[in-house]
This record gives sequence, C-alpha cells and structure tokens, in this order.
Amino acid sequence: MSKIALVDDDRNILTSVAMTLEAEGFEVETYNDGQSALDAFNKKLPDMAVLDIKMPRMDGMDLLQRLRQKTTMPVIFLTSKDDEIDEVLGLRMGADDYVKKPFSQRLLVERIRALLRRKDVVEGNVVEETEETKVMERGELRMDPLRHSVSWKGQDVTLTVTEFLLLQALAQRPGFVKSRDQLMDVAYDDQVYVDDRTIDSHIKRLRKKMRTVDNEFSAIETLYGIGYRYNDE
Repeated sequence: MSKIALVDDDRNILTSVAMTLEAEGFEVETYNDGQSALDAFNKKLPDMAVLDIKMPRMDGMDLLQRLRQKTTMPVIFLTSKDDEIDEVLGLRMGADDYVKKPFSQRLLVERIRALLRRKDVVEGNVVEETEETKVMERGELRMDPLRHSVSWKGQDVTLTVTEFLLLQALAQRPGFVKSRDQLMDVAYDDQVYVDDRTIDSHIKRLRKKMRTVDNEFSAIETLYGIGYRYNDE
C-alpha cells in the first residue's frame, strides 16, 4: 500500500481528497502547513507528496526545496488557476507534475498512479529485462534504471523520476530527435495532459543538474520548434 502525503491549508480539500485516496487503496497522511509536513518527513518519508503552493509557516516551494536536498520522491503541486509562474518555478525546482485548482479528484488519482508506476520502473520494482530497465552507457553517461542511478564522467547526478525518464528516452537513440509530444508520452500517461512548457521546464532542470558535475555539459540539444536530441560525441 503506497503512502501519500497531502499538504494543504484547506481542510476541506484535505478531508475530501484523503477520503478519495483511501477509497482507492492508498494510505494517506495529511498536514495543513509545510513545516508540519517537513517535521514528519524528516522522520519517515512517504512514497509521494501532493503539495499546495500557498500555505502558512512554510509554503510548498520552500518545502519542495528542502525535500529535493534529500529525496527524489515524486511530488505533485496543487496550484491556483492563475499561478502560471508558480507552476513553471515549481517544475524547475523539481516537482514532477502539477494539478490546477479546482480539480477533478479522479484526475488527481490518475496522476498519482502514473507517477507511482514510473517510480516503480526506475527504482527496480519492475524487474523484467527491457530496453527501459537495463544499464545504458552513452559516452560519459551511465544510467542504471533498476538502481535509479545516473553518473556523468564518473560523478553521480540525482534526478527525479520524470527527469530520469526523459534523459533515458533521449539517450537511448543518440542523434535522433524526440518531439515534445513524444517526450510527453514517455513522461506521462495518455490520460494526463501537459503542455510544451512542462517538458521544457523538466529539460531545463535536467541540464542544470548535469552541469553541477560538468559546467560544459551540452549533450542535450534543443531544436527550436521541433524538440530535443541527445548527442554523445
């Protein structure tokens, strides 16, 4: 049974979403501010977290920043209708997805399940030998999906589930272009719609992380208006 943490200062949302997730077979923990959630996460992490952005004591952005210092667990942001800047910033900071309020609880459940399925793949809970699970080496890049490990020039790089899957999809066929639509299919289930900006934000954060170990990293190339490709030269 997967454990989901819900963090929101709206008690009505906490109560209704918790009831829905429990009915779907999840174990749910609820928190009404970021600091309470962080205190609990420092003792034991859930399998994933759903965070509101605007909360007292510690907002969702601050909480995500603290979390990304210690874990790559999947995170979904809940954002208000007009919080486009917050959505992009959250994705760049390492959130895996976002859902706009007011939202369909069925849509939220589907996105949670999609992220947990991808988490199972990259962490090795799905162990069949496939192109997606075997160790891949492309030049200075080494990726081990069953251990969710990535290294560049021998140095480890910590990626979220979504970042890992995007890099894997690009590196599997060096020199071939992947459109944003193709990358959406890799990173998200068919039931989940995201726009081009979401993929672009993940790629920007992926590049930034790779450049923390090599400031000349340039293996991911942007083809404006077309998509992205991986070059292993």
